[in-house]
Amino acid sequence: MSTSYRWLPTLPILEWGRSYNRENLTNDLVAALIVTIMLIPQSLAYALLAGLPPEVGLYASVAPLLLYAVLGSSRVLAVGPVAVISLMTAAAVGEHAASGTHAYWQIAITLAFLSGGMLLLMGLLRLGFLANFLSHPVISGFISASGLLIALSQMKTLMGVKAEGHNFIELWGSLVSQASHIHLLTLVVGIAATAFLFWVRKGLKPLLISSGLKPKLADVLAKAGPVLAIALTTFLAWFLDWQGQGMKLVGIVPQGLPPMTAPLWDLALWKELVVPALLISVVGFVESVSVGQTLAAKRRQRIEPDQELVALGASNLSAAFTGGFPVTGGFARSVVNFDAGADTPAAGVYTALGITLASLFLTPALFYLPQATLAATIIVAVLSLVDLGMLKSTWHFSKLDFTALATTLLATLLAGVESGLVMGVAVSLALFLFRASRPHIAAVGLVPGTEHFRNVLRHQVLVSPKLLCLRVDASLFFANARGVEDRINAEVAARPNLQHVLLQCSAVNDIDASALESLEAIANRLKDSGIALHFSEIKGPVMDKLNKTHFLAQLNGQVFLTNYQAIQALTPEVIQ
Repeated sequence: MSTSYRWLPTLPILEWGRSYNRENLTNDLVAALIVTIMLIPQSLAYALLAGLPPEVGLYASVAPLLLYAVLGSSRVLAVGPVAVISLMTAAAVGEHAASGTHAYWQIAITLAFLSGGMLLLMGLLRLGFLANFLSHPVISGFISASGLLIALSQMKTLMGVKAEGHNFIELWGSLVSQASHIHLLTLVVGIAATAFLFWVRKGLKPLLISSGLKPKLADVLAKAGPVLAIALTTFLAWFLDWQGQGMKLVGIVPQGLPPMTAPLWDLALWKELVVPALLISVVGFVESVSVGQTLAAKRRQRIEPDQELVALGASNLSAAFTGGFPVTGGFARSVVNFDAGADTPAAGVYTALGITLASLFLTPALFYLPQATLAATIIVAVLSLVDLGMLKSTWHFSKLDFTALATTLLATLLAGVESGLVMGVAVSLALFLFRASRPHIAAVGLVPGTEHFRNVLRHQVLVSPKLLCLRVDASLFFANARGVEDRINAEVAARPNLQHVLLQCSAVNDIDASALESLEAIANRLKDSGIALHFSEIKGPVMDKLNKTHFLAQLNGQVFLTNYQAIQALTPEVIQ
């Protein structure tokens, strides 16, 4: 392809589609069957979590899968509603309309449209690198806190009470105040369903294998655990008339294909939704790419972040025009898709077909489905995302990273998902600037019998009182230039016999204008004190930049190819 058109998105389907064969078809169909069984209850549950009618979850699981199959670079990523994005959708849309209303649904559609447009634009501009600004501690803290918030928000459905709140404290207080109004039957069914689903995750497959079933069939049946819980509680709700006893059921779920819809063309509303849409886009993209890269690495494949932006953008736009809400690549269903043996994104097409058939023929059977069962499905799914052990391991490894993780977790719990994420990113960037402004600078000396130099505080090395050799372990730019200058000034003041300062630049990949100005100030100050400033091991690109200035020509010192050559020239007595 001509370089002038490289900004255009590619069609990965043309790559894997050419070699598609019968074996791929079989593997993809098996994986699609398993994922469809898993996705039906999840889609219903996540729609309710987002404050939308349950059928909207099915709508959001059809067109996005089809678009991703054409544009996505991952062979196994399964796109659809996910817990964290559903929670963020509820938080954003809930500011503008009451949950369950038609206006609420329209705003959710608009949110998907804005998110899709942003993702598509970022993909066309090749801005996939922006995901790097969300550090792992921030993402870990955000997802863990969101998991706790989601689980707590579903307790009201498990208890059969009304409780409101935008953060952990408000939700907890509301639930405690409603404790006297618990609907006992709902609570019993909810707890039983939750316990069963937790057991299914680890206990059902070994039990089925020990009963004589083949591992693959046992795995399929184990993945169908949520469907079994739904079928059983739905039957009991009908047979025992639980609705007549006060239990809340899903009710009427319309049959039919996803409807053709359109976003609200309201600029004032768009201005209100632009920040939530951006946050949803970034979080969804990071989650999707993280899952996609992890699974691709296991098969020695790779994904293209910029292509993923395009694919996710198109998927969200398709959700907006087919009655859905924001979607992304889900961790649980993608892992299931991978483990089930999916070879290509065609598995997503077959899954979309399965969801469509469910929308056409199975929705009447959902009338008697207890909402408590769906709440149990959500709780079991999101608690697997909570990793509080990360707090301990991060504390021991890096106190600064722990600060970012803990800040994000607490801010999300106490202030809500949007504020928590923004706070986490702000703290993460602040800590990055703090680290960058304090580069590691080591005084080094010659290791006896070698040409290697090591930190004087860690090794027995040879040094001279006439020479200060400093290794700067970072690129020099505006944020750390002052720190380097202060370190040199302090070292010079403590060494009355000093004649030479040597900067070893083996770790310096760049020098910006601010750092160059600081180096000029250092050189002039040292020259006035009768001290020469030297450099060694400057990299080619950095040297090219310095040669464009007058700095080296006016330098009261030399530039050496290696540190050892500098020692030979400046303090040969150290070597002898």
